[in-house]
Amino acid sequence: MITVTQALDHLFALATPLPVETVPLVQAAGRVLARPVTARRDQPPFAASAMDGYAVTEAAPGQRFTVIGESAAGKRFDGSVGTGQAVRIFTGAPVPQGAARIIIQEDVTRDGDTITLNTDLDKNPYIRPAGTDFRIGQTVDAPKRLSPQDVALLAAMNIAEVPVARKPRVALISTGNELVMPGDTPGPDQIIASNTFGLHALLRDLGAEARILPIARDTNASLIHGFSLVEDADLVITIGGASVGDHDLVAQVAAELGMERAFHKVAMRPGKPLMSGRLNDAMMIGLPGNPVSAMVCGHVFVAPVIRAMLGLGATPAPHHRAELAAPLTPNGPREHYMRAIVSEAGIAALDRQDSSLLSVLGRANALLIRPMGDGARAVGEIVSYLPL
Repeated sequence: MITVTQALDHLFALATPLPVETVPLVQAAGRVLARPVTARRDQPPFAASAMDGYAVTEAAPGQRFTVIGESAAGKRFDGSVGTGQAVRIFTGAPVPQGAARIIIQEDVTRDGDTITLNTDLDKNPYIRPAGTDFRIGQTVDAPKRLSPQDVALLAAMNIAEVPVARKPRVALISTGNELVMPGDTPGPDQIIASNTFGLHALLRDLGAEARILPIARDTNASLIHGFSLVEDADLVITIGGASVGDHDLVAQVAAELGMERAFHKVAMRPGKPLMSGRLNDAMMIGLPGNPVSAMVCGHVFVAPVIRAMLGLGATPAPHHRAELAAPLTPNGPREHYMRAIVSEAGIAALDRQDSSLLSVLGRANALLIRPMGDGARAVGEIVSYLPL
């Protein structure tokens, strides 16, 4: 068996960053920016008013001005402002030539085309200089996953098309005679294929394009047929059949089809029967069949692999730290990812840690990480965890 760190190193060696494609800006949210992009204009492109009011050259309490025109957003005042003159101006409108400040409308009394400044004037000039936000040539660096705020920034920079990493294409194959799809009627000895759907949701949130293939039964022929459907996948994930029982055929069939195996077992719980390699042009990860084991391995191994494929770096999932809110007994010889709850009181492992209990995983919002051979831990000690 190898350690979790060693397994991740093997996986990163197999994970190839994907090519760049260009998408319309409206499709860019959630995608990974693959190359830096630069602003094509200054923002604002002109000195702009920050408030509704009057543009003037100077101001003193009680001073009077003649209103000579108006500057609105999208339609500037075509002229200059001189001494004793004012231009009615609105938020976002270009500041007329000669104006040094904006007097907010609350500080003005108007009578026809004459305004008189109040005695208590707001001292803020309320002018946004050109390029206050950004200037032509300013960059948004890559790689980064684009948020809605990033998309708004790119739009303001006049960037209509965005270079992004292509979404990883992932094929999911559940294996086992005991499985049926949700909505089907299971036989007396069958269960529902849940792992595939949880992993599909995880992959979607990570930015991958996942597809669920038909369940492969515990026969060589069925598995060979399943592998024949992976087509242009960048990553093939099998669920179940990766152990060493008489009906666990995935490793054997994959090897017969030419898989170059990188490793088979990892010193962790849940998730010991994990394997990976390369099958033709695709990377392959074989996950254990126990529901919790598959999902834990999804967070520990699959998520970092997808991020590496998207160009976000070959790094493990980031660990967080918290104080223990309940004591822990000594850990065994495998790294343990305990289902846990993080709250204001700290982090506490849930009572039941069986790798078949999806209801417990559903309650958890963290995986508390116990190193191999970790001793007993008391309340208040600092431990590491992965957020869920």
